[in-house]
Amino acid sequence: MNDADNRLMEGILFTDMYQLTMAQLYFRHGIHEQQAHFDHFFRKYPDYGGHQAGYCVNAGLEWLLDWMETAHFDDAALHYLEQERDSHGNPVFQKDFLEYLREEGNFKKITIKSVAEGRVVHPMVPLTMVEGPLAMAQILETALLNCINFQTLIATKTSRIRHSCGGKMLMEFGLRRAHGLGGNQGARAALIGGCDYTSNVGLSYVMGLPPKGTHSHAMVQAWLALGKSEEESFQAYADLYPDNCLLLVDTIDALHSGMPHAINVFKRLRASGHEPLGVRIDSGDLAYLAAKISNMLDEAGFPKACIVLSNDLDEMTIMQIDSQIRDDAKRTGVDAEHVINRLSYGVGTKLITSDGQSALGGVYKLVALKVKDEWVPAMKLTDSISKMINPGHKTAWRIYDDRQRATADLISFADEQPGQEEDLMLHHPVEKSMFRALKKSEISKIEPLLETVWANGGKTRPAPSLEEMRQNRLRDIAALDTGVLRMRNPHIYHVSLSTRLLEAKLELINKFRTSVDK
Repeated sequence: MNDADNRLMEGILFTDMYQLTMAQLYFRHGIHEQQAHFDHFFRKYPDYGGHQAGYCVNAGLEWLLDWMETAHFDDAALHYLEQERDSHGNPVFQKDFLEYLREEGNFKKITIKSVAEGRVVHPMVPLTMVEGPLAMAQILETALLNCINFQTLIATKTSRIRHSCGGKMLMEFGLRRAHGLGGNQGARAALIGGCDYTSNVGLSYVMGLPPKGTHSHAMVQAWLALGKSEEESFQAYADLYPDNCLLLVDTIDALHSGMPHAINVFKRLRASGHEPLGVRIDSGDLAYLAAKISNMLDEAGFPKACIVLSNDLDEMTIMQIDSQIRDDAKRTGVDAEHVINRLSYGVGTKLITSDGQSALGGVYKLVALKVKDEWVPAMKLTDSISKMINPGHKTAWRIYDDRQRATADLISFADEQPGQEEDLMLHHPVEKSMFRALKKSEISKIEPLLETVWANGGKTRPAPSLEEMRQNRLRDIAALDTGVLRMRNPHIYHVSLSTRLLEAKLELINKFRTSVDK
């Protein structure tokens, strides 16, 4: 595949066919420039089977905006579309539509409001709101969902893993098991979601971090195949990387071969004026081996050497390792805190693939069209209450209670300013009889969730740093009740509608259903 093919594949044609056919239909009926409002949101938290998320972490926005800066219908894209034929050999796309795309097929007239990357987000609350000409807002859908849904999924998984391992070093090792170039998006999301580093060299460069990694079993195997020893392979590695020496000790036998050989190398390393980083274990009973290896390192005079655990780890496995070390320590007298505090984790396959929940399921729905300077709500009916969209030109808020805790997210019409009344009414998304009334004295802050990030053909502010995105996550996690953070059956965080929005939604549902009955 040549560079031209890559540019075509990853540019404006990084979309689904039906986006283009709908855009042509809008053009043919003269509504392609009609101002539209689309909401991007997800309906359910990830459910990993035996455990569930009680929140998500927003990620992927900045890479979408980077794509929008250069994506447009150039000669190559238009030439390809011009060749498309239907089953009878007729052109799929007419010349006047293609000329429209040549002139207007870009995102200069689009406005995007979004929740900042790294922030905690919840079902039905828009992560992204898109306003602009109907045709181009429609064409944006695929790239937006592809970029933000996946990165949000991986950032969420990472945040849960971070929660399970506390403040210990956490590294993303998943590139070899990732789905193609999605490994880059996934590694970026993992860094936002809580990983300290990634082994992905190119992505580390882009994010301004040093890549991390050790060596593989293949290095030891190569030395053995050449008639040399495991210890000689370790020594060769230590000679080349004396200040970054972390040895994988389980190629033969971690306790009876790897560790004795590693300790010998570490002693020679120290004698030459260098200190080893530690060892890595990638197989076996990791909790049992960690405790044994910790004791061996202590007895050899290396109490500060770290122990990196890897091998199909996820949030639940890390919690089980922690629990097993503590339980075993009660019988053996091992200092459990000492063992646990020297651990670091390398998480790969189950993080980068979001094991147990392979997709977020975020959707992009038309919720309003502007007609004669008035926003007219758009609605989609369904038998499933959870799939009912919230119509209209809207915005979203986060409500903090008198403990400074995030207690609810509120979706309202864009022209509403909640908190002015004595009691703030928070309504269930469809059940009018279910609501909460918060008095002013019970509210410490009402915060707008969305900011304008794209307008007039470009970004409205500099790209946030990785540290800023990480701090967004840390602040929002700290503001959640501990029940929401539970790994299993988390407490349900409240997402509510304003009184006006609920009434308008129910009225529209009734109107649509009445028209069907007729």
